Amino acid sequence: MPRLSGIAIHGYGVYIPMMRIKASEISRMWGGSDSELPVIEKSVNNLDEDTVTMAIEAASYAIARAGISPQKIGAVYVGSESHPYAVKPTGTIVAEAIGVNSRLLSADLEFACKAGTEAMQLVMGLVASGIIEFGLAIGADTAQGRPGDALEYTAAAGGAAFTIGRTSDSVVAEIEFASSYVSDTPDFWRRSYERYPMHASRFTGAPAYFHHIVSSVKMVLDEGYSLNDFDYAVFHQPNTKFPFAVAKMLGIPPKKVEPGVVCNLVGNTYAASSMLGVAKVLDQAKPGERILMASYGSGAGSDVFVIRAGDGISEKRAKAPLVTDFIERKRYVDYSLYLRARNKIRG
Repeated sequence: MPRLSGIAIHGYGVYIPMMRIKASEISRMWGGSDSELPVIEKSVNNLDEDTVTMAIEAASYAIARAGISPQKIGAVYVGSESHPYAVKPTGTIVAEAIGVNSRLLSADLEFACKAGTEAMQLVMGLVASGIIEFGLAIGADTAQGRPGDALEYTAAAGGAAFTIGRTSDSVVAEIEFASSYVSDTPDFWRRSYERYPMHASRFTGAPAYFHHIVSSVKMVLDEGYSLNDFDYAVFHQPNTKFPFAVAKMLGIPPKKVEPGVVCNLVGNTYAASSMLGVAKVLDQAKPGERILMASYGSGAGSDVFVIRAGDGISEKRAKAPLVTDFIERKRYVDYSLYLRARNKIRG
């Protein structure tokens, strides 16, 4: 894949629900060991929150940071595996709510946890071709986990959005390279009419997550980049161990891996996970610093990006809340309230 030129992130925004449940509270209900918990706690969407509301919040902040009129948005793509309707688009609701003109390209995307970065690639292509001036790429999820299953400890809720357009004098960041590595690897799935996904346990590691991310990063290195060119590395965060494990495989120092690893405090936000990690880095990156980002979606594939912070990053980050603002804004719930909020108790 050739390197990109003239494609930039003009604004970014995130949203994380206020409600939290500690992993130790889930462990208490199912008799697990607190010494083996994959995260400290995770975010939980309330009864009045879903993929649509979180996407709207994140998109509003992304537009505010971009400093453009919503009328200039020519495409809205929403990636998620928890769209509230089986037959009715999420993107049209989001576009209407944030005031985008109806002369619009819009679609809902699915590819497990990389659906958000998939949206980024589509918007980038439309911008590069000149079909649109600006587009919104959104990843948002209210992830499901079967009660008592390992996924329940990490399956969380959150959203992230990027406003993407042509490069100008003052942008948040430029996207220098993007590509993907995919294969038919059945590590995670959910059939129609099933409420909760199934997974292949340890099989989701070596032949799935690690293989695809390492392979996608090698595509960046084949393009002439060196790992020394990057100040930060962001990988999909299904738990706190995997990002550091894949960094070790690649020879990336732990200190370069997205600081704090958002997943540890908010859980795996699925389609928003990698984008949320990039947003956390953009909250502190300096102009010229490079970010290596590799998402992962079960099924399976990895989208890889090279992102370089722009001269406008300091000015634009001040126009909307930071990721840490949402992390620190929280209210804990017990397991019974969590079950009610996630609609896991049905008559």
